[in-house]
Amino acid sequence: MSSDQTISLSVIVPVHKVQGYIRQCLDSILDPDIPNLEVIAVDDHSPDGCGEILDEFAERDPRVRVRHLEENVGLGHARNIGLDMATGDYVWFFDSDDHATEGAVRAIYDRLAETRPDVLVFDYARSYWNGKIKRSIINHLFREPPAPDVFTLEERPSVLEMMMTAWNKAIRREFLLDLGLRFSGGYYEDVNVTYPILMAAERLSLLDRVCYIYRQRRHGAITKTTGAKHFDAFAQYDRIFEFMDGMGAAADPFRNLMFDRTIWHLLVIIEREDRVHESEKPRFFAEMSAIYHRHEPEGHVPPDPEDKPHLADKHRAIKANDYKAFERVRAAESRVKTAKRRTRKVGRLGKRGVRASKDLAKDRYYQMQRKLPIDENLAVFAAYWYRGYACNPAAIYEKVRELAPHITPVWLVKPGARSTMPDGVEYVVTGSVDYYRTLARAKYFVNNVNFPDFYVKRPEQVHMMTQHGTPLKKMGLDQMEYPVGANDMDFKALITRSDRWDFLISSNPLSTEAWQRGFPCGYEMLEIGYPRNDRLVTDRDDVEQRARLRDELAVPHGATAILYAPTHRDYQRRYSPMFDIGRVMEQLGDDHVLLLRAHYYYKIKNMAADMGWPEDRVIDVSRHPSVEDLMLASDVLLTDYSSVMFDYANLDRPIVIYANDWETYRLTRGVNFDLTETPPGVVATTEDELVDAFVSRAAWSDAAAKDRADFKARFCPWDDGHAAERAVRRMFLGEKVPNPPQ
Repeated sequence: MSSDQTISLSVIVPVHKVQGYIRQCLDSILDPDIPNLEVIAVDDHSPDGCGEILDEFAERDPRVRVRHLEENVGLGHARNIGLDMATGDYVWFFDSDDHATEGAVRAIYDRLAETRPDVLVFDYARSYWNGKIKRSIINHLFREPPAPDVFTLEERPSVLEMMMTAWNKAIRREFLLDLGLRFSGGYYEDVNVTYPILMAAERLSLLDRVCYIYRQRRHGAITKTTGAKHFDAFAQYDRIFEFMDGMGAAADPFRNLMFDRTIWHLLVIIEREDRVHESEKPRFFAEMSAIYHRHEPEGHVPPDPEDKPHLADKHRAIKANDYKAFERVRAAESRVKTAKRRTRKVGRLGKRGVRASKDLAKDRYYQMQRKLPIDENLAVFAAYWYRGYACNPAAIYEKVRELAPHITPVWLVKPGARSTMPDGVEYVVTGSVDYYRTLARAKYFVNNVNFPDFYVKRPEQVHMMTQHGTPLKKMGLDQMEYPVGANDMDFKALITRSDRWDFLISSNPLSTEAWQRGFPCGYEMLEIGYPRNDRLVTDRDDVEQRARLRDELAVPHGATAILYAPTHRDYQRRYSPMFDIGRVMEQLGDDHVLLLRAHYYYKIKNMAADMGWPEDRVIDVSRHPSVEDLMLASDVLLTDYSSVMFDYANLDRPIVIYANDWETYRLTRGVNFDLTETPPGVVATTEDELVDAFVSRAAWSDAAAKDRADFKARFCPWDDGHAAERAVRRMFLGEKVPNPPQ
């Protein structure tokens, strides 16, 4: 590209409550090879971690400029603030929960430089929570008929039928400023800018390429929220027609099409169940009738009754302000759709099998119990698919007994886990009559994984999901891009289960981001730290407890106890050590002991004995009931990508990462950040480096300590020893609990 073609582009990104998506958004925009690019991020007083994330990007990329607003002004005004800050020849208004496709910024930049339009329109695709991506249904308008490089709206009026949002257009900044157009407050704030610029432009251009991914969020989109704010649409469209009146005769070619687009959009709003309250629909309809009469062009031709009979009838009802007639038309439409659905359903029913009689009896008993009253003081606890008493649920259970003695807590466990339950802890066995009765009648549910699919949450029941680790790896819907890690997961069923959550515990800001993306459901996020880590904070300096635990594990006096806790690898069928444990322990010497903690997915009896390792030097603790005990007893952690590293950081003891297959793990499982760039200590990629980390004492060095401190500050800001108390006060006592100070 020659120098006289160089243009500059400002991407304006208003940001509010999107901390789970903003990194992907900015990463997709910040193409390192684009000259004269600036990103203006307007923090619209976001209450989450967005501001800190934006500052992080600005610190490492000078092309990012951040403006933090002292109060929330809304999307439209935030865009105006960004426009005032912009310096580029062109501006692109970008929603912060969406992202650009690969190479899109370069394609847009090149097209702008080639055609120098007033407005460039490019295509988009909708990204759904279930992983499906669908190109816009109007994508044919980019090609049919073939478009010249530059044209006017009068030459190609079909452009008005494209998506009238700000984010699928790059606009010449001086052109926009000269028009005096500003985004409005309220809902549908962009239509009174995006329609007028097309009418006023002398040079329009199209880019037949999907450049923008419009995320269809399950929760969080304001225009999908029922309320009176949808009445804002009338004022927005009045502004468009006022602009056209100012254009005089130049606007005449567009009046009919603009009017039809207005009525089409208002029909979408009133007919969607998630927009206008049913009680407000007559008033909304009356406003539609009023705007119909205010702006219907002279000689307007309504829809053809033969081509679109229902639409034609709706136009007649709106013009006559006859809401009852409008409702009759909608009812007729509904009957046609219902008949089609019934036909499809009959076909599906014929393919269903018959359930076994035993399962049917259990189901009937469960359904019967669900009709009986809820026990307001009964609480269910479970962990790791009923494996026993463990993790965050165990920590919350203990705090419930202390702070809420009126609650009766009951654990759900598999038959084989009964012998592991502590004395005095009440439990019921899965599959028993008590099990189904408890699921049906309990008020409270606490689990670190999901309950089974057959469990139907009653309206009075309250569910807290604690999770069981900080997600270095991708989780939930984020796994859809990694089929090896997803392992044929049913994501629809996953989200159905996750919709039962009332509370979701987050251990740190990274977890909050990952949970919001991976599980976009309607829960309340509890940013309170991990209850299971309370002990690591309060007991880390308890010398007597530490000595007792080491004696129980048979750790020799004075030996360095290495807790080795590797993660599960989706690309492996069974557990296989990633290094030669016998060889490494031989090189470390008699004063080192390895506490081997294999992942709970693997069924291991005694690997040390099976492999011929010296059992006094390699102690298999895979079946030990408490990983917290193991952490407190150890001197140093050796792991790869296990979430145990985030918990262990609370102890402020050395951590060694053995990342010999980092690239394979990253590509097959997906990760939320580069562990090798910001590790909690020494990173080894070969056996020799691993041995050296201990022999040379590099794991105990000042450099390793600094990395560990930075890691702890980032990933353990809320672990202060009171996470379980906050969980109990919020869920069982109904108190509002503030985030712990960082």
